[in-house]
Amino acid sequence: MRHCACAILVQDGRLLLGKRAPHRKAYAGKWDVIGGRVEDGEALEDALVRELREEIGVAPLEWEDLCSLPDMGPEAQGPSTYHMFAVRAWTGGQPRIANHEHSALRWFTVAEASALADLAMDEYRSMFWGLRF
Repeated sequence: MRHCACAILVQDGRLLLGKRAPHRKAYAGKWDVIGGRVEDGEALEDALVRELREEIGVAPLEWEDLCSLPDMGPEAQGPSTYHMFAVRAWTGGQPRIANHEHSALRWFTVAEASALADLAMDEYRSMFWGLRF
């Protein structure tokens, strides 16, 4: 079982998603949360901090555990569990594309994000509506 630490940055009534780069094996070209695989021996929170630094150049200061989502869909690369966090404060300025994982970053309202036809996982929609801003 693969574990992933995933973040939804929230600010001013909006949430941040990344459009997965077209070369990615899973969910290419789809809007997704920010995050990635927890390395062997790594704590979830440490993976969250590392992934946000690597992917969007920020370091989380304040976060909340939201839920864990299984991913056994057709694009999953084996059984995975996504451990979801809402991140409300960070250092490093505005998030920016810092590596090859995403082709775009964008802030969405909950309604906009929930209406995306190209959202990586349908399970995100109900999670978005439960976010506190």
